[in-house]
Amino acid sequence: MGRRAVLGGAGLLAGLLALSACGADDDGLAQQAGDDGKNYVAGDGSVQEFAPAERGEPVSFESETFSGETAGPADWRGDVVVLNFWYAACAPCRLEAPDLAELHAQHADQGVQFYGVNTRDSKSTAAAFERNFGIEYPSFEDRDGEVMLAMTDYVPPSAVPTTLVLDSEGRVAARILGAAEPNILDELISTALEERAEA
Repeated sequence: MGRRAVLGGAGLLAGLLALSACGADDDGLAQQAGDDGKNYVAGDGSVQEFAPAERGEPVSFESETFSGETAGPADWRGDVVVLNFWYAACAPCRLEAPDLAELHAQHADQGVQFYGVNTRDSKSTAAAFERNFGIEYPSFEDRDGEVMLAMTDYVPPSAVPTTLVLDSEGRVAARILGAAEPNILDELISTALEERAEA
């Protein structure tokens, strides 16, 4: 099932906190990312990559973003896609948000699309989060769990945040359980782009 790199929890947290100058250092809730029992269940920080020959079928769902746009993997074929599962009161979601915003801007002209999947919030709460952290990519409103249900093979319901990288065929190429370390996510995106260029 591809190679697996497991990041030590303490090392991951230390690296993320070192990057907090990107915008999360003044966010009190983000600083709870290392605490237990703070209204979220964190992933273990593991990163899993799936070799092209071992990837399953393209993921399949269609859902509506907070802006009213209906979209899904059928619309993204040919692009690399980052799907980030989040909600506003999730401390590690807040911690990783500035890095996701920066990676989105960095890869925007390279055929990489970012989408959030918000699992709990109203439109106004999600919009406030996006303004606070400079998130310019859309998020699906998924309080009914439609997208989460479609992705249960890859996204444990209690592990938010989770970030998936989809290859240009819409298959899951990589998964990060827990807050995404930006350098690692950047490498996963770059790998998917290289695969597309070689196809």
